Amino acid sequence: MTERKILEIQGVTVSFDNFKVLDGLDFSMNYGEVRFLIGPNGAGKTTLLDIITSKTAPSSGKVIFDGHLDVTNWVEHKLVRHGIARKFQTPSVFSSLTVYENVEAAISFRTPKLRLLRPLNGEQRDKVESVLEMVGLQDRAHTPAEQLSHGEKQWLEIAMLLIQEPKLMLLDEPVAGMSRAERDRTGELLHRIGGDRAVLVIEHDMVFVRQFASIVTVLHMGSRLCEGPVEEIQNDPEVIEVYLGRGHKQKMSA
Repeated sequence: MTERKILEIQGVTVSFDNFKVLDGLDFSMNYGEVRFLIGPNGAGKTTLLDIITSKTAPSSGKVIFDGHLDVTNWVEHKLVRHGIARKFQTPSVFSSLTVYENVEAAISFRTPKLRLLRPLNGEQRDKVESVLEMVGLQDRAHTPAEQLSHGEKQWLEIAMLLIQEPKLMLLDEPVAGMSRAERDRTGELLHRIGGDRAVLVIEHDMVFVRQFASIVTVLHMGSRLCEGPVEEIQNDPEVIEVYLGRGHKQKMSA
């Protein structure tokens, strides 16, 4: 089977006050892949997501999306319409709206302006119900978002991204603050949604990474330190020295 690239970061450099946050970074991932991105604080992980979503402009380099589109410095709404969706660490939902209404509102990202005030058609209602079932919130559809647990709010925001039919989802520490049971459900969810799209996950919870990651990319000082199967990464001497530190085996097997 031929692998196709959904994302290619080509020689991207980002500098702030003469400090290189990203230093000629090359990075790529394929369609249908769930990739985990790890590294110490300041390694450039969030900046990489900022570059992909045009929140930050690179000093040099390109972002190639969907095999051929140079999306470097595109405006956000154009990126969303072409299939790039991002979730930040802190969930951003409409607290006063129900779970269903939050997902309904998210449809507007792909809806012409003149149709925004119209009721959902049958196909759209089916899509909302399908997405809520996928994230496990079908029984909470009419619950105000403010009444959800932290984990449920994270899943709701993922549902709000899924309804936009993205080709690439960018998730920043999606399991932060969750219970172990919620983390397990989230890990399973990531692999379910990854079959139809690519998912790039920034994560610090190494137990979670070990349990659910297949291919891991490690960033250090704005460059790619190494990349490969999680079993190789956790035993790589350089990764142990700059990131995992002493006692890493105990941490990752806890």
